Amino acid sequence: MRIGAITRDAVLKAIAEYDQLGRTEFLARYGFNESLSYVLVHEGGWYDSKAIVGVAHKWDHGRALLPAEFSGGKDHAAAWLKRAGFKVKTVKNPDWARDEIILACHLVMANGWKGLDANDQRVIELSNLLQLMPIHAETDRNEKFRNPNGVARKTFDIATRHPDYQGKPTNGGALDVAVLDDFLAKPAEMAEVAQLIRQGIATGDLQGLPLDGEEELDDYSAPEGRLLMRRHRSRERNKNLRKKKIDAVLRQGGTLACEACGFDFEEVYGERGDGYIECHHVVPLHEAGEGRTKLSDLALICANCHRMTHRCAPWPTPAELRALIETRRTRQNRIPAQQRSKSAAEELTGLT
Repeated sequence: MRIGAITRDAVLKAIAEYDQLGRTEFLARYGFNESLSYVLVHEGGWYDSKAIVGVAHKWDHGRALLPAEFSGGKDHAAAWLKRAGFKVKTVKNPDWARDEIILACHLVMANGWKGLDANDQRVIELSNLLQLMPIHAETDRNEKFRNPNGVARKTFDIATRHPDYQGKPTNGGALDVAVLDDFLAKPAEMAEVAQLIRQGIATGDLQGLPLDGEEELDDYSAPEGRLLMRRHRSRERNKNLRKKKIDAVLRQGGTLACEACGFDFEEVYGERGDGYIECHHVVPLHEAGEGRTKLSDLALICANCHRMTHRCAPWPTPAELRALIETRRTRQNRIPAQQRSKSAAEELTGLT
């Protein structure tokens, strides 16, 4: 018997029993609590997903699962129900993403750093916009997702964290404060970011971008948020643009060496590295609108330098990264070879 191996027919039988007994008796009979994370949606009804899975197991394997044997989260009950072809929705809405907070903070700034009421037309307009943003999956949203009440609360979370606010702050999070600090430090730049996000959603430019590689973006520092970062990465991975950039460099007598560190893939890897180099879009996210990407906007750099460029904001240009590398190399060359070997060994063993 494999836990999690439940069939659609068994789930339907569990739903029927749930309907017959009623929620309270069904949960009490099998020892389950109300679902706190996900619910099963079937023919207009909402069901406690973990309890349904536990009882469905009875119909397939002869006994119901105990609550302690599995979780009701996305890796267990929710995943098993989806695999059986059912729709699962979250009970609690996802946390606000940086992109969403940027738009809310921009609204608060435009309102003189004061929170707004739920019936304010600007809050209603932002609520509609947030519901269009391709950040959170539909299954992770409930019926109150980013509604005007929630958006209004977020504006007060931000407003009450402003340095000039004298009262007690509301229950905002660390990300609210981080975005607020960005707006206070560079208001014009962050306002431009907000406008780019709004424009990208309104035109659909940010809607169809690939969602894969989100874990990879966790290693990147982009104060402008993930949507503009996705567009940035999409442009960098445009095969036609990359080929045109490479062709242009070769026609001018250049080589495919990294513009930052000088690494040449063909020189190191031979035929395997022939013609390989990565493309980096050097225009900052808050300046990159929907216009066409020019070849002069692109730089050819190696994978390591590309990763180091994106790792910490503000992103250095290839020239700035090259200057950093050369400074490091010069400093290392001044250290006697014997001492360099000792320092390297100490770093590896953690004895520095």
